[in-house]
Amino acid sequence: MTAALRRRGGSVAHLPVDAWDAPATPGERAVLATMHGPVLDVGCGPGRLVVALGEIGVPALGVDTSPYAVDRTLGRGASAICRSVFDRVPGEGRWRSVLLFDGNVGIGGDPVRILSRVAELLAPAGVAYVEVNPPGTATRVEDVRLEVDDHVGPWFAWAWVGADELATLATAAGLRLRQWLRIDGRFIAQLAPAAS
Repeated sequence: MTAALRRRGGSVAHLPVDAWDAPATPGERAVLATMHGPVLDVGCGPGRLVVALGEIGVPALGVDTSPYAVDRTLGRGASAICRSVFDRVPGEGRWRSVLLFDGNVGIGGDPVRILSRVAELLAPAGVAYVEVNPPGTATRVEDVRLEVDDHVGPWFAWAWVGADELATLATAAGLRLRQWLRIDGRFIAQLAPAAS
């Protein structure tokens, strides 16, 4: 399968489908091993993180709007539901960890909205793990569409968030930046409810 993300301006970025479908990396596994369950993986894709959490005994649920992705996750023996994170999600307000890996803070094209939703999903002492672009990268929103093999999807809004702006966006969503994690050259922030 080949997949690409086309911007409305015409440029195309090829998506790392093979990496998303592969097992979790050693770096990802090291971060997952520090998490407390239950864990909600928002935009779980084919479930590599949900599967890895299950392998170390941490209860986890994936949520994704793609029936294909959810079927792949279920087929690997992990739990997932097919729906938007903005719809009703089981365990709202009780998740001890919520994941937004692989740039999924861009879901919906509004980082404050998705982070506010994460704040609603988290338990009072919960932690969100949010992967963003490196420092020096501007935050931007664009209309994009997925092109998978011969299928062309509809246009939708997506955001790319730079590390420099995450603390401000988190504050607007009722979260606070606890610390940064670096794995495999990636930037992952730990965010906690502002009141905790």
